[in-house]
Amino acid sequence: MEALALRLSHLDAEAEGAIRVVMFYDTLMRRRVDLPALARASAVLAECVAGIRLHGTGRVIRVSCDGMQASTPPAPASTTMPITLDEEEIGTVWLERPGAPVPLDDMLLDRLAIAAAAVVERYGPARTTMADPALVELAISTNSDDPATARALRLLGFAADLPIHVLAVRSHLPLDRIAGLICPARPVKAAPLADAGAILATTVDPARLPAGVRAGIGAAESPSRSWQQARTALRFTTPREPVIHYDDLGALTLLAEIPPDTARDNTDIAAIIRMADNPEDLETLDAYCTTGSLRQAADLLHLHHSSVARRIEQLTKTLNIDLTHPTGLTRARLALTTWRLLNDS
Repeated sequence: MEALALRLSHLDAEAEGAIRVVMFYDTLMRRRVDLPALARASAVLAECVAGIRLHGTGRVIRVSCDGMQASTPPAPASTTMPITLDEEEIGTVWLERPGAPVPLDDMLLDRLAIAAAAVVERYGPARTTMADPALVELAISTNSDDPATARALRLLGFAADLPIHVLAVRSHLPLDRIAGLICPARPVKAAPLADAGAILATTVDPARLPAGVRAGIGAAESPSRSWQQARTALRFTTPREPVIHYDDLGALTLLAEIPPDTARDNTDIAAIIRMADNPEDLETLDAYCTTGSLRQAADLLHLHHSSVARRIEQLTKTLNIDLTHPTGLTRARLALTTWRLLNDS
């Protein structure tokens, strides 16, 4: 390469400069520098502000010609170039040169874009928790083909051989905080979607979920299937059982497939619907269905068991279901669960 540069230098000064730019970035790539180092080297070489932006994470790096982080407000880009990986644009590089671009600016940005793509492919994006919702949606969509899913996961920072669980989350807490808690030392990404927050994680520790978080957890089969499972599991969560693994639901998942009109026409569910306007009755039924025991339900409700017994007796008449019989208790549990699913659909 150096011999070629020497020969070209006798022919054309601009050609020599182009070769020197190529050699400059080849050296940086051999040294396996990261994105900030690429931006610093580019800014020093160009003698103006250089910038790198990744669409997937929204991360922006701007460095001035002294190699320090640019403190001035962004100026209009004098030259830009897309960063492409597997024929997909994943970001942009640019120069903020006062005045007109110089002849080698395009060459410099072309090499910077190639180097930036290599860094992203090698190391993945920066370890931020929040991700571009569109990229997360592409990774978990049932409409994405395998190559598109794999590319989206790679851009999110997940290695191809890692199992990925998807969580569907509802909470007033910041989504990045929740994601960081459940998977503190492994890759994790999160994004708010239309009906729930989505978290993609290589490992999940449900015990680390803070109070007030409702979460459904899908199995690590495929991201799209795991997301569908997580959303289904989320629908089964309650204040008393705020976190549910899809695999733990078993045959109960069939309840989520019942058409709403069919469910409403069922006698037991219709009775729950009529009763639901009374919070006290609903809370008592929920506690009793959860525990299956008058005394345990009384403990949950902070009442004497005789008071709960009177309420259960009244609910038996209201629902026309013998709640003291195992079959009746099963009917009430199924009806109450299906009613909740109706309200969450």
